[in-house]
Amino acid sequence: MATQPKQGSLPLPPEPPAESVALNGRCTLRTQEGWRVVSVGGIPLHHYQPHDAVAEAYAMVSLVQAGLATRVEVARGFGCSSRTVRRHLRRYAAHGMAGLDVRPGWKAGASRLSKGRRAAVSRLKASGASNREIARRLGVVENAIRKVVRRWIDPPTQQLSLPGFEPSAGAIPDPKPAAQEDLRPAHAPSPPPAPVPSGAKLPRTLDTDPTDRWMDRLLAAIGLLEDAEPLFRSGERIPQAGVLLAVPPLVASGIFEVAKEVYGDLAPAFYGLRTSMLVLLLMALLRLKRPEHLKEHSPLDLGGIFGLDRTPEVKTLRRKLGRLGRAHQAERFGKLLAQRRVASRGRVLGFLYLDGHVRVYHGKHRLPKAHVARMRLSLPATTDYWVNDRRGDPLFVVTAEANAGLAKMLPRLTQEIRALVGPRRRITVVFDRGGWSPKLFKRLIADEFDILTYRKKPIRNVPGGAFVRCRGRLDGRWIEYELDDRKVRLMKGQLHLRQVTRRSQDGTHQTAIVTSRQDLPALQVAYRMFERWRQENFFKYMREEYLIDALVDYAVEPADPTRLVPNPERRKLDDRLRETRGKLSELQQSYGAAALRNPEGRRPTMRGFKIAHGKVGRAIRTLETRIADLRSRKRDLPARVPLSQARPDEVVQLSTERKHLTNLIKMVAYQAESDLLALVRPRYARADQEGRTLIQSALGATAELRVEGGELRVTLDPLSSPHRSRAIGALCDALNGTAVCFPGTILRLRYTVRPAP
Repeated sequence: MATQPKQGSLPLPPEPPAESVALNGRCTLRTQEGWRVVSVGGIPLHHYQPHDAVAEAYAMVSLVQAGLATRVEVARGFGCSSRTVRRHLRRYAAHGMAGLDVRPGWKAGASRLSKGRRAAVSRLKASGASNREIARRLGVVENAIRKVVRRWIDPPTQQLSLPGFEPSAGAIPDPKPAAQEDLRPAHAPSPPPAPVPSGAKLPRTLDTDPTDRWMDRLLAAIGLLEDAEPLFRSGERIPQAGVLLAVPPLVASGIFEVAKEVYGDLAPAFYGLRTSMLVLLLMALLRLKRPEHLKEHSPLDLGGIFGLDRTPEVKTLRRKLGRLGRAHQAERFGKLLAQRRVASRGRVLGFLYLDGHVRVYHGKHRLPKAHVARMRLSLPATTDYWVNDRRGDPLFVVTAEANAGLAKMLPRLTQEIRALVGPRRRITVVFDRGGWSPKLFKRLIADEFDILTYRKKPIRNVPGGAFVRCRGRLDGRWIEYELDDRKVRLMKGQLHLRQVTRRSQDGTHQTAIVTSRQDLPALQVAYRMFERWRQENFFKYMREEYLIDALVDYAVEPADPTRLVPNPERRKLDDRLRETRGKLSELQQSYGAAALRNPEGRRPTMRGFKIAHGKVGRAIRTLETRIADLRSRKRDLPARVPLSQARPDEVVQLSTERKHLTNLIKMVAYQAESDLLALVRPRYARADQEGRTLIQSALGATAELRVEGGELRVTLDPLSSPHRSRAIGALCDALNGTAVCFPGTILRLRYTVRPAP
């Protein structure tokens, strides 16, 4: 019988050489005999010598542009960063193969003299000094001075022609602003700046079509525009155009002038400082709580409200916030805004409400914990302390370090208040039991402050016969309480205060209030104390409507390494003590139960019982010895240690600058909403119950925009009912009396409400 031949094995593909690198499933880079070969599907695509940087850059560009590999795959295979590949792509798109040839050394055409030295050359040249004399004074060669002067005299080969002014031939150009972003490729030589005549003023806008601002964007790109002038297009039923009702109170707050004073500008840009501030403020009033919420609205429709062809992109707005945050001027910005508010609303500052708001943190970093009252839990959080006026409107905000308590933050807050209101005015500060400290009260009273707070327990109840029914009209409302008014002494008689106690209607609960104000009636003392709930309602409103609890960024910054924190070793000992005490309690219970069930006929004496249960007794004595040892070790450990010792791996805290800045912007938006509510209150019967709802619906209403006769006319569509439309119509009449112009223009705002059909 013939045997069948064995089946041959399938040929395997040859293994790649040792120097081969796989970019992906089809692209390979290998080094062989002094050459590098890029292959696609086994077919060579490029080959070059390892020292040829231009050829290697071109190979990277070809792979990405042809879609054969991604930037990340190319960067990983060629041993560079993804940013390097992106730079090669940009240079190749701008200048072809020549753009990939980046030579080392000084860039051609770039000045070797610093900005200060070039200014000195300009100054000396204007005084008539020669090039040699200038070079001797500055300690450089004469050729360097000659090159600088030649750039001023020789006109550029290509010059942008702008309508509105004629450049003079002999003018000395201004140096490029330091903050201007360089949009040229990295390899390109620095072009000479266009000469600008002394005293010449560029036109504010060169565009005529509000829907296409290409010329202003070009000017911003080349550094000739700091902020785009609003240019409105007329239209009917523009969504959310009613938000322009908030422009007059925003202008009256002075936020645009203060921002200019504090931050200067955002460098040449289409979306400058004024535009960015206005966009953030109106976004808050429109309940666009995050920059990401811009994605849910039409950029063209929303941009028309701001006088732009489109709203900024999310990344653009975040970049503006980041640039403002890097200036580290948010605290000064808030102080200047508060000074403006005090100057215009000083009459409502007799009572100031101080309280902290806890923002819960759910990230990966280890932060100090704080008690969250609304959740009844202690969670990682950051605490902001707000100061509100008598009406409940915010004045300023301070972020506490490591969730410091109210008693610890009160001296800092009162110091800020004193700097705002002046040294002579006496202010009553109202706060809750978190600030209870008789020693602190004595210090505040010495600093010309009055206090108003709840008395901390334990406290004896007032006899029922001591209460008197008090009734009166305060802030337009009738108030009725059952009160007891008496003197109290604290700190062993060193501090004399006044205690007003309120009894509930059913007589089961008493609330004691302590104050240093001796001149106020007891009814007003109780009313002002219970009005503290306005601040609690403010926190709830801001949390839900303005999202003040949200993080603006995820950045962290170094924390104070010397700050004292609870010793983690003591916490570990506490856990072990708790566990050991639990075991001891179980053994003691079982030992007692055994003694109760002990048959006296078998073991009539205690000695016999102990012998029978000796194992349990020895375990109990062992646990007692262990507990004594743990207590001794705990006494030897310090209660608090520096943060660097407790957590040497992570001494950080959340960055506060950008969050503080956005809190201030939302605070100003809330103040503008309150100002509108104050104007509509006399004309709307239910202003206390639904006034803010009315204002919010008016801000989100559709409207018609017309630019006529130097005015920006905003005609709102009717609201849901005639009486609401009449109330907003009265508000429009009040706003027209302010004669406010839209920021950045000379267009006077005029508001009306279209009659209902």
